[in-house]
Amino acid sequence: MSSIKNLSLSRRTLLMGAAATGFSAVLHPYSVLAKEGTAHIRLMETTDLHVHVFPYDYYSDRPIDTAGLARTATLIRQIRDEATNSVLVDNGDFLQGNPMGDFVAYERGMREGDMHPVIKGMNVLDFDAAALGNHEFNYGLDFMMKVLNGANFPIVCANLVKGTTLASNARGDDLFLKPYVIVEKEVTDGAGQSHPIKIGFIGFVPPQIMNWDRRHLEGNANARDIVDAAKAFVPEMREQGCDLVIALSHSGIDATDYSEGMENASLHLAAVDGIDAVFTGHHHRVFPGPDYEGLPGVDFEKGTLFGKPAAMGGFWGSHLGVIDLMVERDGNGWRIANFMTEARPIYEKEGRKVTPLVESQQDVLDAVKEDHEATLAYVRRPVGKTSAPLHSYFALVADDPSVQIVSQAQTWYIDQMMKGTEWEGLPILSAAAPFKAGGRGGPDYYTDVPVGDVAIKNVADLYLYPNTVRAVAIKGSTVKEWLERSAGIFQQVEEGGKDQPLINPEFPSYNFDVIDGITYEIDLTQPSKYDPNGELINPDANRIVKIEFNGEPLNMDDTFVVATNNYRAGGGGNFPGINDDVVVFVGPDTNRDVLVRFIVEQGTINPSADANWSFKPVPDTTVLFETGPGGTEHAGSVEGVSIEPAGDGTDGFAQYRIKL
Repeated sequence: MSSIKNLSLSRRTLLMGAAATGFSAVLHPYSVLAKEGTAHIRLMETTDLHVHVFPYDYYSDRPIDTAGLARTATLIRQIRDEATNSVLVDNGDFLQGNPMGDFVAYERGMREGDMHPVIKGMNVLDFDAAALGNHEFNYGLDFMMKVLNGANFPIVCANLVKGTTLASNARGDDLFLKPYVIVEKEVTDGAGQSHPIKIGFIGFVPPQIMNWDRRHLEGNANARDIVDAAKAFVPEMREQGCDLVIALSHSGIDATDYSEGMENASLHLAAVDGIDAVFTGHHHRVFPGPDYEGLPGVDFEKGTLFGKPAAMGGFWGSHLGVIDLMVERDGNGWRIANFMTEARPIYEKEGRKVTPLVESQQDVLDAVKEDHEATLAYVRRPVGKTSAPLHSYFALVADDPSVQIVSQAQTWYIDQMMKGTEWEGLPILSAAAPFKAGGRGGPDYYTDVPVGDVAIKNVADLYLYPNTVRAVAIKGSTVKEWLERSAGIFQQVEEGGKDQPLINPEFPSYNFDVIDGITYEIDLTQPSKYDPNGELINPDANRIVKIEFNGEPLNMDDTFVVATNNYRAGGGGNFPGINDDVVVFVGPDTNRDVLVRFIVEQGTINPSADANWSFKPVPDTTVLFETGPGGTEHAGSVEGVSIEPAGDGTDGFAQYRIKL
C-alpha cells in the first residue's frame, strides 16, 4: 500500500504561505511550511544523458544550449539551494549516444582503473544512486563494468540476471549488480531538528536489451520483467526498514494493458505496492507534460502515475526531473504527506529561437575538459573513406548517394536486429529521405562530402535529425502507397510540354522517401494520389509503376520489413498505413549512430547510387528544377536521368533541365 497521505495542500496555498512568511522567493513552499516533525525533501533526476556532459554538438562541431550535464548541474545547485534536504539520482543511458562515448569505446578504450568522462562529470555532482539504461550495454559487459567501477555512487539494477539463470527465480547473488541500495541520510525538519531517514533506490532496465544487444548479452545475461522484479524486491526493501522506496525506471510510460516483458512499464511499475515515487526515462520526453495527456492512470499536469509522484527529465541533460516531497513522522519512520513534481528545463524555445536559462557549471566542464578536446580531435579525424562523392544536389530528381548510404546503414542494422525474431528471414527494405536539399535552407543547404576521408562530423550532413531507428512490417500494397505518398513532391506534367516546373514547393524534402531494395518508376503524367499533407485526393491515380522486387513484379500480398525512423514509423508525414500498429522494432539507437558504426565497420563505403528509381520516360517532354550551384560538378554523373544547365534560378539557386 502506498505511503502517500493527501493533506490537500495546493500549489497556490503553499505559495501564499511562503509569501506570508517573508522568506526569500527562492525557497520552495514546502521548505517554508515544514514544521516540527515534517520535512521537505527534494528528489532530483537526470536521465538519458548519452554522454552529453559539455553543451556541444560533436556532429555539427558547434556549441549548443539545449544539452549538457554541465548545464543541468547549475539546476542541481539551484535546487539544493532551495531546500535543506535533497537527493540526486541518474536514471540510466549515460554511457553511449554521442561521439565522446564512441571515442572512448572505439578509440581510447577502457583499461582497469580508467575513468570514463561521463563518470568524471557525474562524480563532481555527488549522486546518491543511479540505474542502468539499455545503452549501457552497447559496448559490451566488460566495458560497462570497467566504467561502473569508477563511479563514486551506487548503481543498481533489479532485473539484470547473470548468465542463463531463469530470470523469474533470480535473487541478489544471481544479479550483475545490487537490485537496490538503501541510503541512510539525515533529514532536517521544519524546526531545525535532524532525524535519520532510510531511502531505498531500486533500478530497472528494459528487458528488450536481450534483443538490442544480443551479441553482447546472449549466454552471458538475462533480463527479468520489470514489474515482476519489483514485486520480488520491494517487499524486501520494506522489511529492511525503508522509509521511502524510489523506483529508478529506465522505461517509458505506456498506458496499454500490462503484459509481461513490456518495454515501457513505468506506469504499471507505479502500481506495485510499496513503491512511493517513480523516476522514469527512456522515452526522451518530459513528464509532467502534455506528451502524456489523455492516458488512463496518468495525470500529466500533476505528474502522477496511478496517483504516485513521477518525473521524467527529458534527455541529454535538457531537463532536471524534480519530485518535491513533504514527509511527516509516522511512529519511528516517515510517510509522504504531499508532493509536487516538475521537469525543470535548461533552455526555453520560441519558434526556432533557443534561449539558455542557465550557464554551465565550471567544475563539471573542468573535470571533462581533456576528454572533450580529445573528442573534438576524434570527430574531425577521418573514421572511414567514401569511394564516391556524397552529395544531395540531385536527391529530388534521381537516386542519390547521400540517401543511398543511409539506406545501406539502416539495412545493415535492421538485418542484425531481426535475427532471432519472428521477422527473421523476411526481405528487408529501407526508406530514407534527403534532409539537406535546398528549399528554405537556401542554395548552400546541401550535403557535399568529396571522395576520400569521412569524418564523424560529416554524418551531421548526411543525417540532420536525432531520430531513432524503427522497423515496420507491411504488405507490398502498403509499400506502394508509401511511394505514392512520397511522389506527391512532384508536379503533374503534360506529355510534350516544355520546361514545366517539377517540384511542388509546398512539399518538404524530408517527406520524400526513397525505398531501397526494390526498383520502380514514377509516372509524372499522373496526378498525385496524395496532397502535401498526405490527404487522399485522387484515389485512382497511379504514379508508381513498374515496381519490382528481385526483378519480378512486387507481390502486393507479400510482407516486407522496412527500416525507417521513429518520426515516420510513428505516423510523421501522414503516410498511409504507417503508424505504431505496424512497428515491429523500436531501436535504442539513433540513425546517426547507426550510420557512424556502419562507416567504421566498413572502412570504405561505396555510396554510389544504384538508380533503383527513375522517372517513367515521357517523349518530347522537359521539366525544370533548382538546386545549389555546387551541383555543377556532379550534374554529368547522375545516374538514370538526363540533366543539363538551364541558367540561373531564383535567390542564388542554379536551374537545370531534365529531359524525360
